[in-house]
Amino acid sequence: MDAFLRLLRYARPHAGLITGAVLAMVVYGAASAAIAWLIKPIVDEVLPAQGSLGFVTSALLIAYVLKGIGAYFSSYLMDDIGQRVVLAIRGELFRHLLNQSAAFFATRTTGQLLSRINNDVGQVQRAVAETVGDLSRETLALVGYAGLLFYYDAKLALVCMTAAPLVVYPLVRLGKRVRMVTRWSQEAQEHMSHTAAEAFTGHRIVKAFGAEEREARKFEQSARSLYRSNMKVTRVLSVLPPIMELLGGFAIAGALWYGTREIAAGRLTAGEFTLFVAALLMMYGPVKKLSRVNANLQQAVAASERIFELLDIHTEVGERPDAQPLPPFQGGIAFEQVGFAYEDGHGRHALHDVSFDVRAGQMIAIVGRSGAGKSTLMNLLPRFYDVTQGRITIDGRDIRDVTLSSLRAQIGMVTQDTVLFDDTIAVNIAFGVPEANPASIEAAARAAHAHDFISALPRGYETTIGERGQRLSGGQRQRLAIARALLKNSPILILDEATSALDSESERLVQDALTTLLLNRTSFVIAHRLSTVRRADAIIVLERGHIIEMGRHDDLVARPNGAYARLHQLDLLDDASGVRASAVEMDPPKVTP
Repeated sequence: MDAFLRLLRYARPHAGLITGAVLAMVVYGAASAAIAWLIKPIVDEVLPAQGSLGFVTSALLIAYVLKGIGAYFSSYLMDDIGQRVVLAIRGELFRHLLNQSAAFFATRTTGQLLSRINNDVGQVQRAVAETVGDLSRETLALVGYAGLLFYYDAKLALVCMTAAPLVVYPLVRLGKRVRMVTRWSQEAQEHMSHTAAEAFTGHRIVKAFGAEEREARKFEQSARSLYRSNMKVTRVLSVLPPIMELLGGFAIAGALWYGTREIAAGRLTAGEFTLFVAALLMMYGPVKKLSRVNANLQQAVAASERIFELLDIHTEVGERPDAQPLPPFQGGIAFEQVGFAYEDGHGRHALHDVSFDVRAGQMIAIVGRSGAGKSTLMNLLPRFYDVTQGRITIDGRDIRDVTLSSLRAQIGMVTQDTVLFDDTIAVNIAFGVPEANPASIEAAARAAHAHDFISALPRGYETTIGERGQRLSGGQRQRLAIARALLKNSPILILDEATSALDSESERLVQDALTTLLLNRTSFVIAHRLSTVRRADAIIVLERGHIIEMGRHDDLVARPNGAYARLHQLDLLDDASGVRASAVEMDPPKVTP
């Protein structure tokens, strides 16, 4: 019950709504008992001699009206509470997931996370709104009915309820089974969501390789697994009604046996006995609902356990309690004996003893074979990961001693995999500066050579570009990413060039935009183009996480057996003409191998 009690804490802020719902439930329970109580005068007085007809009919109508009002408001308010709880949980879960480290997202799929946010939280909403509401409302109704039974004849009431304890054991056993199979069902739904999301995201590759039928079969397998899991849940839940029917039959049979004897002995009137039987029959509905409450509760517990599993994960790069804002960058950046190992259980060391200094305004090109550690090195600067050895300083301050927001505010990024959002062009350009005015957005687009193609679109800057910007060409997407970085105007830039797949015209425009972007900024470029490498103030060559060479292009290429020269000879650096971005010649950075 720990997970369920933890879940109920989200309802605490809504004490007023809960109070209103409870009052409505009390009205519902009292009205239900009043309806049963009116059966006695109907049988003993109204039917034989039409006595008290006006009073009884009026009271009956009032009781039904009050019962309806109680049912409506208790249901409405509990559903409102459930929706508010879900709103809070979804918001907290999404914010929590978004703040996790890059390593967290590397080990979990998008479909898996979306399933937790949508399906599991939806299961919780039904529990809070329906299960807790039914539990409270129907319990109060049962208390009213039971009170009537014991008021008129305690012995007969005990006879009728002798079978009640028998239901506890099967309900407990079935509840555990429900929780287990519900977890299987949620996991199957999670896998199905992942399969669909993966196929939709990679739809072009699926079509290019003619894999539509294969992906459809994979989805059908996931859907069939979900079907089997859901049927296991249904099989368990379907056992409850027959059990309750059987117990109800025992109660009615006991009442008939005992009641007949009591009426014959003159100790019980026909009206009182009819009240007993009617109350028993009225109790069947609430009891039947309550028999499913435990099953629904177990389903909610299974879903909430999966939610709290994620909420209890804390892989995000944390701020120190005494972290201070990073002052505006002006001096230099230093990597001091930096090492990094992934926490994947294998102890893989991606970087070893990496040391170099960069002065403000310099451009550093980072080259190396695939898997050398280039991207990992750059992911450490904005603290997507934290170093596991050594430190990185900006103007002499360890970046772990400053706030994340102030650090990342001074770093711009243009990644190889251009990430755009399904929104307007203006919103995408202003993503890092949401308060930017249209003039600033247009100025950034002009500097990135994007204004002309934007103006040619039907709605200009208000054009929606689709998921990941798929309505635009590769070159257009890259120029929007550059415009986004230009508008943010961060003094430090991380650039993962990706122009090799572009046509010559798009490549020329992107290269010109990059030249503007790199001007007078301190930049780190994971280089794929020889033109970019040539205009760098220094080149760092990585191999298996080590710096094995560093220097300028002309010096490195002149080393006959050097690693950089081999990369050049193997055509791992593409040749393309370019113009040096740095306006002033600078001394090469100090690099310590």
